[in-house]
Amino acid sequence: MRVAAAALLVHVAEIDGFFSETEKRALLLLLQQRFDLGRDEAEQLLAEARDRDREAVDLYGFTSVLKDSMAGPDRRRLIEMMWTVAYADGTVQEFEENIIWRVSELLGVPARDRLAMRRKVREEHGCEPDAPGPWDLGAPAPAGSES
Repeated sequence: MRVAAAALLVHVAEIDGFFSETEKRALLLLLQQRFDLGRDEAEQLLAEARDRDREAVDLYGFTSVLKDSMAGPDRRRLIEMMWTVAYADGTVQEFEENIIWRVSELLGVPARDRLAMRRKVREEHGCEPDAPGPWDLGAPAPAGSES
């Protein structure tokens, strides 16, 4: 379960072709906190997760393990962690948002929860919580809606 969760976090961090030091620090801190790991253990988990992510052909291999082994609140927490990694470098790319959306769907996390977590993480990172995401830039959002 740890490797599957870490591999999804790695996938978000690396999907845009860059794995910045800021993203790496955020990811390691999340792994340490979530799984109660020391720095060396988190580094080992990160290395294994990167290898597994590179070998993976899809997200289902990871999400099926997690869906079977995690309760709903833990799945939502993982989505929040994915948003945290995505915002670690200050911006979210379309690819990152798309991966989080797809993983949420595969884990059975409702869209309203995914969007609430995005809003929370955006606010924590000093971003306008109601600003449109990368998929929303072409058209203004309807009043009172979240994307």
